[in-house]
Amino acid sequence: MKDNLFNEQIFGRKKIRTKDRFRFDCHPEVACFTQCCKNADMYLYPYDIIRMKNGLDISSDRFLEQYTVQAFRDNPYFPSLMLKMSDNKEKSCPFLSSDGCTIYKDRPFSCRSYPVERAVARDGDENERRVLYFIMRHSYCLGHKESREWTVPEWIQDQEMEVYNKMNDLWVDVDSIFRANPWGSQGNHSPTLKMAFMACFNMDMFKRFVFESSFLSRFDLSGERIEKLKRSDVELMKFGFDWTTFFLTRSGPLVLTRPQTNPS
Repeated sequence: MKDNLFNEQIFGRKKIRTKDRFRFDCHPEVACFTQCCKNADMYLYPYDIIRMKNGLDISSDRFLEQYTVQAFRDNPYFPSLMLKMSDNKEKSCPFLSSDGCTIYKDRPFSCRSYPVERAVARDGDENERRVLYFIMRHSYCLGHKESREWTVPEWIQDQEMEVYNKMNDLWVDVDSIFRANPWGSQGNHSPTLKMAFMACFNMDMFKRFVFESSFLSRFDLSGERIEKLKRSDVELMKFGFDWTTFFLTRSGPLVLTRPQTNPS
């Protein structure tokens, strides 16, 4: 990312240090309660999909079909997943009730992070990350006028964001590959793009692909990791990221199985 990402202000968001305090609270007594759950552009990331579909106890196929739409936004070479709003006058979130969020425990990252935005960039060594935080203010949000104060680390802990940050950092690395247009002349209709989308977002389909074919025989994987892939959607997602990186760049942690040679 470019250095201007780390200017004092960007797109109306004010940079905040981790030791600084900001005021914010959200509860039913705030007059704008649930206003942010209506007519919103809500990005969903791979870990969001896992948490939400498992919380609803439905397949990833059903979740993607029923609750998401694809749109080419800031990345022209790979579709973003957006939450499909209800077909009503307010275009409300499909998980919104009169009492608030019905999937609050598994609400997506964009919901739990507001008003804190996290910016990540590489700094020299590609393994080093620079992380800065910004405070975002929606004009209708009255939560900023509440008296409760937080630091960024306190907000991250309260909203249980740490695991989301870790998973989203892994996703950013894969998304950066897509931004270089690895599909070539085939563009957005590339079968390879569809495979990458499956490996990143559709864990149930990817699991069938991995375990109901000769796929695993091609890679040098420990029995322990294979068992983790069977039991955990999160481990399967990480493997999907590794596999996508491998077949698009021929790099990353995955290693092909060495061909067997006959003794002479």
